[in-house]
Amino acid sequence: MSNINNKKEFKINFGGLEVTLETGRLAKQADGAVLVSAGGTQVLVTVCSALEMKDGQDFFPLTVDYTEKFYSAGKFLGGFIKREARPTTGEVLTSRLIDRPLRPLFPEGYLNDTFVQATVLSYHPSADPEVLAGLGASAALAVSDIPFSGPMGFCKVGRIAGALKLNPTHEEWPTSDIEMVVAGSPDAILMVEGEAKFVPEAEMLEAILFAHKHIQEFCKTVTEMVKACGKTKRVFTPVPANQVLNKKVAELFSSDARAALSVKVKGDRTRATAGLTKKIAEAMKAAPTNFGLTETASSSKEARAAVENLLYNMMRADILDEEKRIGGRKLNEVRQIETEISVLGIPHGSGLFTRGETQVLSTATVGSSVGDQKGDRISGSFVNKFYLHYNFPPFSVGEAKGVRGTGRRELGHGNLAERALKVALPGGDFPYTIRMVCEVLESNGSSSMGSVCSGSMALMDAGVPMKTPIAGIAMGLISDGKRYKILSDILGDEDHLGDMDFKVAGSDKGITAIQMDIKISGLTKEIIKDAFEQARVGRLHILGEMGKTIKEGRSEYKAGIPKMETLKIEVDKIGMLIGPGGKNIKALQERYTVTIEIAEDGTVRVAGTDTDKLLECCALIKLQLNGPQLGEVFDAVVVSTKEYGAFVDIAPGVSGLLHISEVSNDRVNDVNEYLSEGDKIQVKVMEIDKMGRVKFSARAVKPIEKKVK
Repeated sequence: MSNINNKKEFKINFGGLEVTLETGRLAKQADGAVLVSAGGTQVLVTVCSALEMKDGQDFFPLTVDYTEKFYSAGKFLGGFIKREARPTTGEVLTSRLIDRPLRPLFPEGYLNDTFVQATVLSYHPSADPEVLAGLGASAALAVSDIPFSGPMGFCKVGRIAGALKLNPTHEEWPTSDIEMVVAGSPDAILMVEGEAKFVPEAEMLEAILFAHKHIQEFCKTVTEMVKACGKTKRVFTPVPANQVLNKKVAELFSSDARAALSVKVKGDRTRATAGLTKKIAEAMKAAPTNFGLTETASSSKEARAAVENLLYNMMRADILDEEKRIGGRKLNEVRQIETEISVLGIPHGSGLFTRGETQVLSTATVGSSVGDQKGDRISGSFVNKFYLHYNFPPFSVGEAKGVRGTGRRELGHGNLAERALKVALPGGDFPYTIRMVCEVLESNGSSSMGSVCSGSMALMDAGVPMKTPIAGIAMGLISDGKRYKILSDILGDEDHLGDMDFKVAGSDKGITAIQMDIKISGLTKEIIKDAFEQARVGRLHILGEMGKTIKEGRSEYKAGIPKMETLKIEVDKIGMLIGPGGKNIKALQERYTVTIEIAEDGTVRVAGTDTDKLLECCALIKLQLNGPQLGEVFDAVVVSTKEYGAFVDIAPGVSGLLHISEVSNDRVNDVNEYLSEGDKIQVKVMEIDKMGRVKFSARAVKPIEKKVK
């Protein structure tokens, strides 16, 4: 009788932390399952792939889901529904990071439904569950019977005090000037994404290569794991290309394809391509055997595939052989750029960036912490004072569809643009919360990089004192394995038919964000180095074009943005400012039309659109908490009269005694002959006793005259 538990473990020192890969004990009915453990964090990764492809399937349906269970950290979820449901933005972004390097490692033509599910079962801050999930995905696919040309390594790299470090802890990241995720095979880089604090290209390349050395070591461990307990891979024979069809289509329709590929305007080119597809389909339907097809073959489907193949080969040959791009651009040429600011009347800041047929309208909303984005993850609660939302409506590419919520792609592109811009925001005690929204109005080429450019302009238009403008550019690659050509500012078709989408954002000082996706087996050091340099030149050109419209933030915040004053009060006086049941702070906010926020450390931020009222409110807060100073003169209101004088208020909650001897230069026998409740007078602070009680004088400012009866 065989054992139910066939547990096998494999260990590796990965950046100073022992990582254990375990298989054979958990989730054994999955095609592959690996429990990855390190420093108290444990992530279970399972993979399952359908045995057959769905009829009519024409794309690879790979789904990666990364899920954080709050019980893993011994925590309850916030809100009313105490159950993990929809994935958070962070979980979606991690899922995308794992998905992207896996895709090119599946064999060409493998179109079976495939699911990778990573579940965080235990969490400790000493080990990053996202990294373990990426490692587990590679290992689970490698030991499964699913066709997969791994292994793949996955890691994060930071730079702390000038030293590169693999997989810094959650607490270490704030001190790092590089935060990057790198995935790769033993031979090449597969995926890069991250952010940096104006780091030069050469240093970013150094960080990528540093990560790749560790990735290679991990891949060796997975290879040993496969030899020891890996399943035999399923037999997968890709459907061979119909050489007769492709040859016949090229013979008969190359001139039509050339004409379609030469059309500069995307919409016209799309229609020309659709017309070519229809023409080929009709020819196939009339004589299927001439194209190597059976009578029952779907002519429309075969025509689409044939046109795709013809355009793919033609475009790539044009670039590799003649350095000729769609529309006739040079390889390093950026399309025409137009920029505008203050496009919208009411939003605090707006920027319109148009590059060729890609257009993004961005808005910046600037305000108090009421707009903070709050959230919970197993690593802890967080508050974002800057966040960016990216929208990609169907009309931007001419599709007749409705908007059905925010997709994973939109979250990913928005996160990249947010990474690019946030490092350029003012640091220190900058008190504002900023929400950016990037609306893609047209798309043919990188709209995420267009969002970076328009977002930078919108921030400066609002008056945000940015450290420097930020721009971004998307690079492409065409390679036949021996030769390669790098393309600046790629079109949508060049992305679709090419081998790489390499986005780089930053300033003239260095890189602030990077993202790379590839469709081939990997990138070499030389390709990445050349792409970095060509991207740098393109980025500087775009910054120059943006600078023709706006180079820096306005000298003052734009109309509509609340002004903000910051005060520091003693912690034990917070209750005094708030007042019983919040009475005082509510009264201040209503009286001066401001918003008052109080931090636990005694930092008070007062925000309002009327500068005079804002300053009056701040002055009153200081007066309420600290009291008046000797010699100060105030406007006061008589609140009550006594035999010995009168009590007056110089501000709500701040009062003192006006002694009868300080009312007038005359001898006053009856205060009521000089003062009545509600009278407005001026008083001077003459004395503050040990108890904090204030004594005023009216005659030291303007003696009160006796009332005429």
